[in-house]
Amino acid sequence: MRSSPPKVVLTRDFGPDIMPLLLERQDLEVVVWNKDNVCDRKWLLQNASGAAALIVLVTDKINSELLDAAGPQLRVVSMMSVGYEHVDVKEVAKRGIKLGYTPDVLTDAVADLSIMLALMAGRNVRETMTVVNEGKWPEYNWAPFLFCGRQLSASILSPKRTAGFVGFGRIAQATLARLIPFGFRDCLYASNPSSTPNTARDDALVKELKLHSLQRVDLARVAAESDVVFVLAPGGPETNNLVNEDFLRKMQKTSVLVNTSRGTVVDSDALAKALREGWIWGAGLDVVAGEPKISTEHPLVKEPRCAILPHIGSATFETRVDMATLAVKNALAAISGDEMPASLDLSRY
Repeated sequence: MRSSPPKVVLTRDFGPDIMPLLLERQDLEVVVWNKDNVCDRKWLLQNASGAAALIVLVTDKINSELLDAAGPQLRVVSMMSVGYEHVDVKEVAKRGIKLGYTPDVLTDAVADLSIMLALMAGRNVRETMTVVNEGKWPEYNWAPFLFCGRQLSASILSPKRTAGFVGFGRIAQATLARLIPFGFRDCLYASNPSSTPNTARDDALVKELKLHSLQRVDLARVAAESDVVFVLAPGGPETNNLVNEDFLRKMQKTSVLVNTSRGTVVDSDALAKALREGWIWGAGLDVVAGEPKISTEHPLVKEPRCAILPHIGSATFETRVDMATLAVKNALAAISGDEMPASLDLSRY
């Protein structure tokens, strides 16, 4: 008696560029949630039964309930994301299930957006666009300092530019590289205190980017000495409200804060207070704690010098196609018993 083919369950249709990787395989059973909204939990629990692979999004909660529903033959959970806050990683590791994710492919898109938000926050883009969008431009007469913001690039008045990073992984390093044409030559970063300093990598970056300095320091120095602070740390309990009132009070009044990592890393109330009372110049956010339930009454939405985007860091067609492709390839590799292109190391769980 022939055994049934491995079952692959997707919680969203990935479209014509990616789906043929699965649908053209005659040796797979492919089940897809084909509606353009968040996968129904009841549907997922029912259809996960007997699956060898689950290909999921950040909106899908991966916990013991779902893993029990899938059954003991489940080999891999493949995420179309880098973050895994929606996954009970300990439970996945305990069952010997592999966990695929999509690092690297979104590095450039998020780094591009980080620079854009730094420019938007410094140059008062939200404030000044509102003037045009509300038809108020005719009410303003030209004045020497009308609509003026802070310049990102080095200038005669400010020849030294220092970039600060909370977290210094792939995206942070790509963001730093993009700052070089703006005249940034000095960089401070804070990393997980328990991580080992990577002096070889830092020395290589100094040489490659022709930096004057690159230093791993504490959070206080990052706050106090940086012209722009980029928050690029992972989410989770360890980094919750890492950028708090104490951090923000140490920042320069002309500095800008950018967060393109996880909303929970920044204390929203403290940031709103910092903007309202002028501790810092502005903020550019792609993420906010509690998203997407962010209304017009949110304290940060009320701040004119806070430019907020709806978590679009990886939202380019090129990046999303790459992420979906990698998610599928991770699943297929795990089913075949091959090495996955990108799997999370579960050995510490």
